[in-house]
Amino acid sequence: MIDDILVHAEEHMQKAVASLGDNFGAVRTGRASALVLDRIKVDYYGVMTPINQMAAIKTPDAHMLLIEPWEKSSLSAITQAIQSSDLGVTPSNDGSVIRLPFPQPTEERRRELVKQCKVYAEESRVSVRNARRDANTAIEKLKKDSQVSEDDAKRGEADCQKLTDKYIAEIDEVFKKKEAEVMEI
Repeated sequence: MIDDILVHAEEHMQKAVASLGDNFGAVRTGRASALVLDRIKVDYYGVMTPINQMAAIKTPDAHMLLIEPWEKSSLSAITQAIQSSDLGVTPSNDGSVIRLPFPQPTEERRRELVKQCKVYAEESRVSVRNARRDANTAIEKLKKDSQVSEDDAKRGEADCQKLTDKYIAEIDEVFKKKEAEVMEI
């Protein structure tokens, strides 16, 4: 019973770390990455569609993205969606492809991006702690209902804390790497 609770808690903790990776992928670092376009949706025949499902996205160099729509008629819609997003990049549409130049962010902008990454990391830490709290509550309930011994409950809570420490350390490590990437000139 306690093992099931710990497995469930660990699944939630893994999802929190995976979600952090997704959030970090969308943070612009001055390098061109197709991940920054994942959150931008385009009205495509009445359906909000991600850009990567309606165009080929290429990275010809470290500071440029090339978007080549499969239907040329969607060029203006994609351009408009990028302009109205909070991406902070001005697309250049030449009639067949859209170019997205990514200039190096200023020192001030990099500090803002690090702050944004800190918020994402803290959200993930909170999610991990919530999974721990839920697991500990479930273990307490089992102990209260006399389904497990007090020693087993203590051992389960200690194991849950070890899991929590492991995933918090993983989040901290991922954040340090992202911070170094963002602050790199």
